[in-house]
Amino acid sequence: MQIKSKTKSKPKIAICESDHARLLALANAAEERFPEVAEELLIELERARIVADHSLPAKAVRIGSLVAFERENGARQTVTLVLPEDADISRGRVSILTPIGAALIGLSEGQAMQWTARDGTQHVLSVLSVSKEPDA
Repeated sequence: MQIKSKTKSKPKIAICESDHARLLALANAAEERFPEVAEELLIELERARIVADHSLPAKAVRIGSLVAFERENGARQTVTLVLPEDADISRGRVSILTPIGAALIGLSEGQAMQWTARDGTQHVLSVLSVSKEPDA
C-alpha cells in the first residue's frame, strides 16, 4: 500500500501541551542519532492538535498510556508508551522513539494508523483501548 503524502489520510490526533513540549525537544535532540524516527515523530507533532493537559481526552494515547491495539494481521498487543529511558520491551514498555511509538502518540480508541517499520514494511494498527498505566 502506497501513501502519497506522509500526512495524507492519517487520522486526526490530539497531544497535550506538556507531552508536546517534551516530545518536540526529544525529537529535535534525536535527529542525528535516529533521523527516520525523529522525523516521523516531528511529523506527528506538527500535525497534532495541541490541547491543554486537562483537556486531553482520557482515551487519547499519551506518554504513560497503556494501549491495546490490533495489527492488520489480527495480532493483538498491549504496550505502555514511554520515554526512551523507560523503554523495556520485555515488560511491554515501548519507546516513543520507535516507529510504532511515534505512530501511537495522540491516537484515540477506534482510530487506525498506517506506519512504516524500520525494515521499510508498511503496517496498520487499530487502537482497541487506552488507559492510564496502573502505577502512573
